Amino acid sequence: MDTVTQASPPSLSPASASLHGHDTVTLAQAMGLLAIVGDLSMGQPIDASERASRLAARIALAAGGNAAASAHARMVSQLRWSGCTANAAGFATLLGDDVGGRHAMLGRTLTAQQAARLADITPLAEIHCEVSGDIAAMMGLPAPVEHGLRHVFEQYDGGGLPYGLQGDAVPAVVYHVALAGDVEILARVHGLTAALAMITRLGDVKYPAALVAQVLPHAQAWLEGLDTDVEAAALSDFLPLSVPLTLVADMIELKLPWLAGYSRRVALLVQQAAQLAGLPDADQRSLARAALLHGIGRAAVSNTVWERKGKLGGADWEAIRLVPYWTARAGSRIEGIKKDAHLASHVYERLDGSGYFRSLDADTLGMPPRLLAAAAAYVALRAPRPWRAAHEQASTLALLEAQVTGGRLDRAAVDAVLAATEGRAAATTTSARLLLSAREIDVLQRISLGETNKEAARAMRISPSTVRTHVESIFRKLGCSTRAAATLRALTLGLI
Repeated sequence: MDTVTQASPPSLSPASASLHGHDTVTLAQAMGLLAIVGDLSMGQPIDASERASRLAARIALAAGGNAAASAHARMVSQLRWSGCTANAAGFATLLGDDVGGRHAMLGRTLTAQQAARLADITPLAEIHCEVSGDIAAMMGLPAPVEHGLRHVFEQYDGGGLPYGLQGDAVPAVVYHVALAGDVEILARVHGLTAALAMITRLGDVKYPAALVAQVLPHAQAWLEGLDTDVEAAALSDFLPLSVPLTLVADMIELKLPWLAGYSRRVALLVQQAAQLAGLPDADQRSLARAALLHGIGRAAVSNTVWERKGKLGGADWEAIRLVPYWTARAGSRIEGIKKDAHLASHVYERLDGSGYFRSLDADTLGMPPRLLAAAAAYVALRAPRPWRAAHEQASTLALLEAQVTGGRLDRAAVDAVLAATEGRAAATTTSARLLLSAREIDVLQRISLGETNKEAARAMRISPSTVRTHVESIFRKLGCSTRAAATLRALTLGLI
């Protein structure tokens, strides 16, 4: 069977994708951030993908690959969960907990009942592979990396997803990455001896038995050397690229469709508010970047919590209170990101000490975190959520005023945010606007927020079949086959 391929989106240059001129990160930083978001989404330790990527690089070399093949394996391993936010809702529906359920799936500890629910997850695999492949293409990564990500769940025996490729039709990098992931995860969950036995049984099923035979004698030494082998951890420097930080924010928000574009809007608003408040350029830049980073920790919390329509329980709130903690932890692991991520982790702090996760108060919160909190609150209130409709401007102002008088939000910060909202305009470029019709953009806006064809049709007062026709046209024009990929592409182009 021939390997299945699809058209790739164009790579994004900072000039075309930049939000405000300061939103780029290095390739290594972007990949590190995406790896951590993936780990949190899959219920893994925050360094799991990084560790697996070092193993994958070694496995590629052991299999006879050159330095480029080793670097490709490392990159695919870092990004292999970059599509997992896009299908989180599907796994939450099937398993009741997308984070905990996928943790069990990777560790091979699913119950028989859970496994039965995953009998056919081809649509979820299609979403994941398309989005992760698109992310690689948008970052300008080598073709073998993109190709590997688009086929990352294929298996040697043809039982993989989404295309059922087998044998040599599966990219070799997929085998290197799958085996590395299993060594890292299964040894951690079951112990090395049991893990090696499980992996041996997967020979000529998930990956070639010959590859397993080459790797297993070295598994223990390689695992023991992961924390000290600096050379293996270094990212090859043949790709001196910068990547839009907006891409990281967009990937995070695919987890919850109703959040699409949220961090971008907060970033624009808080940067403008900081300018009006007279903050230095460095603070304006850091605030915009913090706004794009502040959702990292959200990946660690199950969709069932975020979308619960009733009152949240104590366990729910404990998980939510850790969201900014995970954001700060992610930043502390990636060189050059710590300062912005530290500021991002203050987004839910409040002047009266009632915020989280540090419970800071007015004595310790300076103007930057006060502005970030006010901007995030404003944007959230003006957007719909599963449990409520979007607030109109009047009710938004009233709710913000109540937060100010109650001593939770800062008066000057809220005033600056409100002043910034008065001069904001749509940023859709002319070229992007010509790509889709006005009606298609309206439809795209609705489906990007998670609405079904019927829900969009009802809101737009057109028939579901008309919506379906528009969706098909949108997919064709954007070169996508899933709604998640269309949302990611549309955000990048400034269409929504």
